[in-house]
Formats: sequence, C-alpha cells, structure tokens
Amino acid sequence: MFEALTEKIQAALSGFFSRGKLTEKQIKDGLRELKLVLLEADVNYQVVKEFIAEVEGRAIGQDVIESITPAQQIVKIIHDEMVRILGSSKKEFDSRPPYPFLVMLVGLQGVGKTTAVVKLGNFLKKRGMKPLLVAADLRRAAAQEQLAILAEECSLAVFSEGKTSSELIKQSLEKARNEGFDVVIADTAGRLHLDEDLMGEVRELKEAYNPRYTLFVLDSMVGQDALNQAVQFDEKIGFDGMILTKLDGDARGGAALSAVKVTGKPIYFVSDGERVQNFQEFYPERMATRILGMGDILTLVERAQAEMDLKKAKEIEKKMAKAQFDLSDFLLQLEELEKLGPIGEILKYLPGGAKLRALPLDEKKIKHMKAIVQSMTLEERKNPSIIKGKRKERIAKGSGTSLLEVNQLLRGFEELQKIMKEMAKGKGKIPFLFGKDFFK
Repeated sequence: MFEALTEKIQAALSGFFSRGKLTEKQIKDGLRELKLVLLEADVNYQVVKEFIAEVEGRAIGQDVIESITPAQQIVKIIHDEMVRILGSSKKEFDSRPPYPFLVMLVGLQGVGKTTAVVKLGNFLKKRGMKPLLVAADLRRAAAQEQLAILAEECSLAVFSEGKTSSELIKQSLEKARNEGFDVVIADTAGRLHLDEDLMGEVRELKEAYNPRYTLFVLDSMVGQDALNQAVQFDEKIGFDGMILTKLDGDARGGAALSAVKVTGKPIYFVSDGERVQNFQEFYPERMATRILGMGDILTLVERAQAEMDLKKAKEIEKKMAKAQFDLSDFLLQLEELEKLGPIGEILKYLPGGAKLRALPLDEKKIKHMKAIVQSMTLEERKNPSIIKGKRKERIAKGSGTSLLEVNQLLRGFEELQKIMKEMAKGKGKIPFLFGKDFFK
C-alpha cells in the first residue's frame, strides 16, 4: 500500500542527501515538498500541518545545520515524528483472564469485518487461546456462510444459532463458559453508510454485553471518508481501538497515517493481505520504517517463526555450512518460503523492497523450479551432475517446462554449490537463494 507513498517521500528527501551542509532555506524547501506528498496521499490536513511544524521546529536548529550528517539527522526526526502520529508505542491487546471475554468488531459493510473476525480468531489461537466466533451479522446476505467457510479453513469454532444478534451473543457467551472457550469474537451487522438504525443496534449490544474490546474496522483504501465515519461512530457509540484492513490495496495511505491522530484511538491490528496469516499487531515504529523505505525485518522474522518449520531450517543450515546441500534440500527451501506468502509480499518487508520488486521474482518461476526438482529422481537430486541430455528431456516433459528452464536451474544450483564450498572453507558469504542465476 505504501509503495507509491514511500517512493514519493524518498524523492522529496533526496535533495537533503545531495548536499553536504544544509541551510535553513534548503530544509524548508525540502519539507515543503514532503508536505505536498503527504497531502496528495490524502493524509488529514491538520495532521500534516502539525507534523511538518514539529519536524521543521526540530530540524532548523544548530544540531542539524552544523551536523556532519544533516540529511540523516532530518530523516531521524521525520521518523520519530511519524512514529508519534502513528501512536508512539504499540498498544497491547489484553488477552489475560478472566475468561471468557467478548470482543465486538464493528463498522460499515465492505470494510473486511467478517474476514477480520476470522483473522483475529486465528491470531489468538496461535497464541494458545481457544476462540469462539459468533456470526451475529444477520443483515448482510450470506454473512454467516462466509464466516463459517473462512473459519473452517483454520479450524475455528463458529456459533450461529439464534434469531437476533443479541440472542446470538448471549448464547455464545454461555457456550464459551460451559465449553472452556477463552474469547468470543462477534461479527456485527454493518451498513453501506452510517444511520441511526445501525448505531442503535450496536449501542444496544455494547450496553447489554459490555465487551472487553469494541474494535472499529477501518478500510484503509477509503481515505478521509473512513476517518470521518470512525469519528462519528466513536461520538455516538464509542470504541476502544481500530483494526486497519486492506493495507495491501492500491491506495494513497493517508487514512492509515491519520487514523490515530484524528480518532484519538489506538490501532491494535493491521491486515495486509487476503490470507488468514496476513494479520499482525500494529507497531507504530515498524510502520514508520516501512513508510520511509527502511523495511520491517522484525515483522518478517516473526512471520517466519510462526509459519516455517524451524527444525527443517536448522537442518538445511547445517547442510549448507558443510556444502552438503542438494536439490531435495532446495525443494524444501522453496516449500518453506511459500508458507510466508507471495515473493512480492515478502519483499515489502525488506529495506528498499519497492525497488527489489522490479527483479523478475515472479511466482510462476518458483512453481516451475519446484516442478523441475519434483520431476527428478532422488539420485538426480543428490547428484545433479548425472543429469544429461535424455534425463533433461524427461525432466522438462515431466515438469511441463522447457529444456532452457531445466538448464537454468541446474546452472544456478551449480553456482550455489560452489559458493557453499567456499563457505565451508571459511570463505565467501551466505548465498541469496534466489540470485540472478536462477532467473536468467
């Protein structure tokens, strides 16, 4: 989502890095460009005004102007101020006893509320909790069916037996108490726009069942309209925090940057993809580094720890260190990498990820490489040097690829083995598994 915004911010700041020293005028000119970029991204005007004023106030001082690295000092100031408008520090989601407790997700139709219910349930399940999802949206056609289908994919329990939303929540809480569920997560009805009918229904549910959290689901792609809706919702009903959805969409990013300052409420979680796993706790500092193009390695590491088989990873690491890495190990690496999601999704967490996306790292290539290795015999995987003419033809035919692609993979793997042999001797660097030789 922030790809275009990141590129524009970096372009606006590039003028700082092209000069050894900075004058007050040069700082103001650069910040004026940054202000225009943020306004074009649909960041709330008052938020932009305050942000630029704070940065300018700190930047136009002797510490920056006389610094030997003024550009780096300004970027740090911008980063710090961006963290501040995003909420300063991570807001902890309280999942401690007493159990069961209720979480209600509220918001308009089409914001991703039902999907967010399942993603939150899956997130808490991975934390060792036992969640019960409640299909309390009785207004939108097929809302209950959608929740049931999504929940089944990650083995989450769903309660949907009731004639009214209030009855559903009441009975689900009783079921949770009787059957040892820790948390009840309710999907509530939405509307295409805010109206008194919607407000009244949600208000009654909140007053009747006193949820530990009422979370407003904010569609990041809607922009300032979404923030206006959130403000109205909070004024009439009140909510405790937000879940930002569709952070992977083609939007300008302004709503996400403005949300905390405009609503005065924290962001607890963000959803940045269609998969159930694309759901994380919100860290203001990590988001700021991503927006500024510095990547988000910590989130990527956490995702890897959650999704990948660390035992397999350690075994492969030992083989690589001893130069015993074969094509069967390579296939395992491909399969483990796929668990993290599409390559483009992974790259966005790396510093300079937007530029890395220009590399030809498409999913089709990964699938072709898997198919090629899967079409080999175990002996061929252990000793690829035996793969000659007839064998190559058989592998290409069996994998549905071409001789050219088979040759490319074999050449690339041969280069990889050479590098690992150097590593085993204490020379060379750890190879990037998907280097240029695999994609020529």
